[in-house]
Amino acid sequence: RATALMGVPTFYVRLLQQDGLDHEAAKNIRVFISGSAPLLAETHKSWRERTGHAILERYGMTETNMNTSNPYEGERRAGTVGFPLPGVTLRIADPDSGAALAQGEFGMIEVKGPNVFGGYWRMPEKTKAEFRADGFFITGDLGMIDADGYVHIVGRGKDLIISGGYNIYPKELESEIDALDGVSESAVIGVAHPDFGEGVTAVVVRAPSSRITGAEILGAIAGRVAKYKHPKRVIFVDELPRNTMGKVQKNVLRDTYKDIYAP
Repeated sequence: RATALMGVPTFYVRLLQQDGLDHEAAKNIRVFISGSAPLLAETHKSWRERTGHAILERYGMTETNMNTSNPYEGERRAGTVGFPLPGVTLRIADPDSGAALAQGEFGMIEVKGPNVFGGYWRMPEKTKAEFRADGFFITGDLGMIDADGYVHIVGRGKDLIISGGYNIYPKELESEIDALDGVSESAVIGVAHPDFGEGVTAVVVRAPSSRITGAEILGAIAGRVAKYKHPKRVIFVDELPRNTMGKVQKNVLRDTYKDIYAP
C-alpha cells in the first residue's frame, strides 16, 4: 500500500541488489526520494532502468531544513540536487572571502532564507563563524551551479584534497571509479604525503565476485581525469564506514590510513 519511499542512497544501492526489484514491484509508488548523502549517477540510472522511476534527489541540512530539490514534474537530473526551493537563495562563494562566484565555478555553497536556523544553542562564536555578514549561512559543502541552474554538490569543504598545490574534488574521481564494472562503490580521500602535501587515495569496495585490481582501475580512468588527480594508492575493503544516516565517514578512513605514505 506504500506510495512513497524516502531513503538514503544506501537503501537504493542495496535494493538494486535484490532480484525482485522491477517495474511490477514499484508500480504503486508515486515517488522515490533520496537525501542525506550524494546519490551516484549510476545508481540513478540503474534504478530508472529497473523500476521505470527516476529518483528525486534533494539537499538539506539540520541547520537549514530543505534547500534544493529536483522537480516533482520535470527533469530529475542525475548527479544534481536540483534547484533552490521557493524563498531560498543559494549562491556559490569563494570559501575564504565569501565573494560570489560565477555560474559554473566551484566553491562553497551558501544559503539564505526562512528555512535557515537562527544559530547554535549557547554557541555565539560558532554561530558568528558560520554566517556571512550579509546573513548567508556557510553550509560547508562545495558545489557549483550549471548552465541550466541545477545545483551540483562535489563534497564537503573538509574533504577537498590539495595535492601538489592542485585542488581535487573527490566526487569527480568517485564518479569515474564507481562507473567501472567490478566496482560497487568508492571513497576518495586525501592522506598526508611527504612530497605532495596530500596523497590522493581511493578506498574501493569490489562488486560481488569481482577481482578488479588497483592497476586496472588506474588504467581505466587514465585519459578521463587529469594525471595529477590519479590516486597514489588504491585500497580495497569489504565495506565503507557509515554513520547512522548512511553517510560515508571519510574522517574514519583518513584516520585509518593516515600513515600509509609515511617514510
